[in-house]
Amino acid sequence: MTDAAPLFFLVAGESSGDLLGARLMQALRKRTDGHVRFAGVGGPRMVTEGIDLLFPQSDLAHMGLFELVRHLPLLLRRIRQTIEAIKTSRPAALITIDSPDFSFRVAKKLKGQGIPLIHYVAPTVWAWRPGRAKKIARFLDHLLTLLPFEPPYFTKAGLACTFVGHPLVEGGAGQGVAVRFRDKFKVGDSVPLLAILPGSRIGEVKRLLPIFKETLMQVYAQFPGLHIVVPTVPHLDTYVRDEIKKWPIPAHFVDNDADKYDAFAACSAALACSGTVSVELALAALPTVIAYKIGTLTAMLYRRLIKTRYATLVNIMQNKEIMPEFLQEKCTPEHLAPALLDLLLNRKKYDERVKELTSIGEWLGRGQFIPSDRAADTVWRVVSFPSQK
Repeated sequence: MTDAAPLFFLVAGESSGDLLGARLMQALRKRTDGHVRFAGVGGPRMVTEGIDLLFPQSDLAHMGLFELVRHLPLLLRRIRQTIEAIKTSRPAALITIDSPDFSFRVAKKLKGQGIPLIHYVAPTVWAWRPGRAKKIARFLDHLLTLLPFEPPYFTKAGLACTFVGHPLVEGGAGQGVAVRFRDKFKVGDSVPLLAILPGSRIGEVKRLLPIFKETLMQVYAQFPGLHIVVPTVPHLDTYVRDEIKKWPIPAHFVDNDADKYDAFAACSAALACSGTVSVELALAALPTVIAYKIGTLTAMLYRRLIKTRYATLVNIMQNKEIMPEFLQEKCTPEHLAPALLDLLLNRKKYDERVKELTSIGEWLGRGQFIPSDRAADTVWRVVSFPSQK
């Protein structure tokens, strides 16, 4: 290494990746006493941590085969721009975070350029397309996984792989204070609260919000004092607020993690889009009903490929439906409302769900190590000792 602060180029294409990237940046800064620089693509958390932003993360926030096709010209332009920026800046390493459709296209073009290629979040080869493990082993130098059962799928394909744990376990998802939320948002102690999380991509939000509205109207009929809490993400904040304010149910919007985790502590249950947020809700031990709906053609393709029994990560991890999930044709108010009411009215089932959810944190590394520190240590080892990758 020279005296110049090493530069790490990070690419995070989604909101969940923004959190992973920000925590990794914090850990690398701590490890180097601040002698480090960051450039690349990320969201508001990574911007706060000081990344020199190449272009907005929202340019990459697309989901589903046909959604990708529609945005292909922009994505191809961003791929070329990212590759050129990396070749020019010659970073100590490229760290791509999830978003494999974008990340792997960039990494493939940089193979052989003398830049360590590290990917954070393993592709779900245990769920579908197991052959991907061999394919990515051809161009990646190291893979960081969030789940303890993932490394063997990749090491047997010849790719160095390290389980680093899920950074969400080091957050505050299980440490919220209910009374603090109620005091700040002026919500009485007797008011029932329900968390609503419609997703972090515009397509899924547009599909789910009308369904969520009709679902909540059925719940509201039995709980007329009900209030909802809606965590938002920056690029969808205005849209989500404008839509939900039209609903006849009192709503409280939170736009930061501290308020979100306090809200989780104050809420009785949650209705959420399938995704990483299910892990946060599990760590908060908040009983949750999961909903998801994608384009019909995309869904038909996925059903032919996906091998797992469940779609929600928490359920997959435990091979059990800890969070009831309703996908595609089952993603309707007629299915979602009874499931929510069952949680709210059936105390025995509610307590069982809470007990099951409390085991998730330990399984993901809570209390054993700090995931982002382990990720930073692994990155540093790969960069400092390339012959040991």
